[in-house]
Amino acid sequence: MTNILIMWPFVRLGLTDVWRHKTRSLLTMLGVVFGVASVIAMLAVGEGASQQALDSIKRLGSQNIMVTSEKPTAEEGGNVNAVQSKLAIYGLLYDDEARIRDIPGVELTVPARMVRRNTRFGERQLELRVVETIPAWFDVVQRPVLRGRVLTQNDLDMHANVCVLTENGVRRLLAAEEMNDQRIRIGAGMFEVIGVVKNEDGGSIRAPDSEADVYIPMTTGKKLFGDANMRPTASGMEGERVELGQIIVRMNSVEVVEKGSKAIEFMLARFHKKKDYRIDVPLTLLREAERTKRTFNIVLGAIAGISLLVGGIGIMNIMLASVTERTKEIGIRRAIGARRSRIVIQFLINTCVLSLGGGLVGLLLGMAIPFIITWSTGMVTVVQSYSLALAFGISAAVGIVFGLYPAMRAASLDPIEALRHE
Repeated sequence: MTNILIMWPFVRLGLTDVWRHKTRSLLTMLGVVFGVASVIAMLAVGEGASQQALDSIKRLGSQNIMVTSEKPTAEEGGNVNAVQSKLAIYGLLYDDEARIRDIPGVELTVPARMVRRNTRFGERQLELRVVETIPAWFDVVQRPVLRGRVLTQNDLDMHANVCVLTENGVRRLLAAEEMNDQRIRIGAGMFEVIGVVKNEDGGSIRAPDSEADVYIPMTTGKKLFGDANMRPTASGMEGERVELGQIIVRMNSVEVVEKGSKAIEFMLARFHKKKDYRIDVPLTLLREAERTKRTFNIVLGAIAGISLLVGGIGIMNIMLASVTERTKEIGIRRAIGARRSRIVIQFLINTCVLSLGGGLVGLLLGMAIPFIITWSTGMVTVVQSYSLALAFGISAAVGIVFGLYPAMRAASLDPIEALRHE
């Protein structure tokens, strides 16, 4: 309490000096204000973008491994019979799923076939990605059910002509129509719409679903469409035969995911002459994304910190000018017995008033900018408490570091020379 009382006259003197030169003080503080605000805003934007990517990866499941059929290039040894028959044969096999189930640590496998087909509802026509799968798909690819229900084992056993649409697919195909008891044509088959699920937000990394999917039982799809997907061309028919487009593998624990992915890679390499598959491990992607996020935040913070450095240089420049202006005043104070430490404290307080005042205003502006960005563009921004503390702490440090030299210079003035100064 005593220390506060001793320091109060210096604080009051610093506030008075800042108020006496309002315009100069305001312009000096602006460098700190925009520096602090830019640190907070840039970190908020970076955190929001990173959080979206991380959330998308997390929704893929940290215990999941996604094995996807991928057409090999000619350099990788594509099917030599494809040119003659105009039927490209590649990708995952039903036997591959059976082999994967035998790998230690595998808890569940979910096969799926994906193909784009024309879908009709009345006069409306839309090309959707048809996903032929089993009910367990909705356990490993968890999406909120908006209406109705998802596929069941009974649908699979009965080869039922039922389908589940994504929210975006419903908007584009059914428009304002009621979903209940609606029937849509997929290829040559009529299907009853039994449910709607929320589609994955854009920007997810290799998600197994897309924004406009229609899900049907795998048994129904195999009965109606077979394994080959043919399409007419100017020279006849061409297409591709892929038994399984994707196998989603769920391991029994996070600890065995990476070991399981290596085992799957080794097994597929034995039975596939060419690499016509791709293995994605969300857990690995998550760890990479977290490392990228940390690096991204450091880079953004460093870039924004440069503006704080510029603000500190501005404070130093103004304080050096203030020392020159008040040389005679300093000489008088030294002549009547003021110690050098008191002169240093006086000028340090002046710089701290400028930097801390600018820092407080910068905090308010820095919290407002992300809100404005989100409101105007829809971009996700996340203001973290550590960014507020970091920005304000740097602004305080700027005041001390850049105010120390002018304060020391003022205290080192010779009283006699200072009294002669005009």
